[in-house]
Amino acid sequence: MDPFVSLDATAQAELVRSGEVTPLELVDAAIARIERCNPKLNAVVQTQFDTARARAKAPLPQGPFTGVPFLLKDLLAAQEGYPLSFGSRFTKDFSPNHDSELVKRHLRAGLVVLGKTNTPELGLLPTTEGALHGPCRNPWDVTRSPGGSSGGAAAAVASGMVPFAHASDGGGSIRIPASSCGLFGLKPSRGRNPTGPELTDSVHWLVGEHALTRTVRDSATLLDATEGPDLGAPYIAPPTTRPYSMEVGAPPGRLRIGLTLRNAVGAPVHPECLAAVAATARLLEGLGHSVLEGSLQIPGDEELGQHFMTAWAASVVNSIEGLGRRMRRTPEPEHFEPFTWALYQFGLSQGLTAYLHAQAEVLRFGRAFARRFEDVDVWLLPTVTEPAPTLGTFAAPPDEPLAPLFRSAAFTPYCPMANMAGNPAMSVPLHWSPEGLPVGVQFIARFGDEATLFRLAAQLESAHPWTHRRPSVFG
Repeated sequence: MDPFVSLDATAQAELVRSGEVTPLELVDAAIARIERCNPKLNAVVQTQFDTARARAKAPLPQGPFTGVPFLLKDLLAAQEGYPLSFGSRFTKDFSPNHDSELVKRHLRAGLVVLGKTNTPELGLLPTTEGALHGPCRNPWDVTRSPGGSSGGAAAAVASGMVPFAHASDGGGSIRIPASSCGLFGLKPSRGRNPTGPELTDSVHWLVGEHALTRTVRDSATLLDATEGPDLGAPYIAPPTTRPYSMEVGAPPGRLRIGLTLRNAVGAPVHPECLAAVAATARLLEGLGHSVLEGSLQIPGDEELGQHFMTAWAASVVNSIEGLGRRMRRTPEPEHFEPFTWALYQFGLSQGLTAYLHAQAEVLRFGRAFARRFEDVDVWLLPTVTEPAPTLGTFAAPPDEPLAPLFRSAAFTPYCPMANMAGNPAMSVPLHWSPEGLPVGVQFIARFGDEATLFRLAAQLESAHPWTHRRPSVFG
C-alpha cells in the first residue's frame, strides 16, 4: 500500500521537513506509480528516474516542496541536456542548453523532476493526441481525452502519479484539462510567472505557466515560490500584498459574482456544463455571495475569434521558424501533423498588417474587458461546453486539415478571453456527471487579483470537497 498517493504536495513536503520520510522514499513511490499507471494513460513521455534518484539522495534546496516529485510539460519547460520536443517530430531531438527561469524556480523550491508529460504538437489543441507520442488517455474514462494542451500533466496528477505538475495556458490549456480530469487549475495573470528566456514570440503575452493540482493550497504555495518577473520581462503583474498561501482559508468576504453563459461563437452548451454552473451559483449564494446574471460581451467581440486566430497562427509561424533556426533545420510538411502545417500556412498567408491589426484588436479587448469588473468582483462561467470528449474528436480529415480549429472553438469558447485580457482565471472541480465524468466551472478575476481567486477557491473546496473523488486507476 502506497502511503503517499493520497497526500498533496504540501503534506508530502511536511513529511520530509519533519524527518518522517526521505525525499528518496517519495521519489521511489512516485516512480512506482508512474510505472504502474502510465502504460494505461501515456501521460509521461520522457523519464529522468536515475537523475531524480540522485537528486533525492543529495542535499536539496530548503524550499516549500523539498523532496516532492514533480513533472514538467514537454512544452516551454527547458532543462539543460534534456529533450524538449514540443510534442512534434520536427523537434523530437531538440535539447536546450539551459534551464528556463521557471524551471530554475521549481528546482529552488526543492522539487524533484521525474520527467516530462504528453502534449499535442506545439500545444495547439485542447486535446492530447499528437503523432509523436500518441494519445494520452483520461483516467476517468480511458476512451476519452484528458484535455489539452496540458493533458499529460492532468492525467498524471488525476491518476496519482504525482501530486501536482507543471502546465501552461495560451487559450485554456490549464483550465481545459483541469475540467476534463477533475483538478484545480489556475492560469495566473499576465507577467505573474516568468516566461524567459524562451517565450518571446509574437503572442507570448497570451501564455501563462503554472500547474495542475489536486488542492488549492498546493497551487497557492507553488505560485508563491515561482511568481515575480525575470530579468527583461516585458510584462509585470501587480505586486502581491502577502503570500498566496495566506489567502487559502482567509475569508473572501461577500463577493459580487457575475454569471454568464453566453459565448462569442454561439456554441451550444452541454446540459452537464449548465448544471455545473447552476449548482455552483446556488452554492455561492449559500455561502453569502451575491450572484447576478450579466454579460461579458464586448462590442465587436463576434470578430474577436478571427483576430485571436490570426495572432495565434502568426505565433505558429514564428515558433516553427524560430525552432528551425535554433536547430539549423528547414521546416517541411512531412515534419508536422496536417493541422499544424495548415495553421502554419494560414499564418504565412495573413501578412504583417493583418497580424498587427489582430494584435491591436486583442489588446483593445483587454481594455474593454477590464471595465466588466467595475461592478463585479469575479465572473462565473463554464470552463468548456461539454465533458471530456472521446479520443479522436479533434482529428483532422485529409480534405479539411483545419477542422480541429473549428471543433476547438466550439469546445472552449470561454477560455481565451482571460488570455487575451491577461486576467487570472481558474477551473474548479465542483461537478461530476451521472456517468462519473468531472466538469469544471470557471472563475475570472480582475487583472492581478489571484488573491481573490485563491480565497474563493479555498472556500469552495471546504464547502464542497473534491479530493475524495478519484478515478479507478488512482495510484
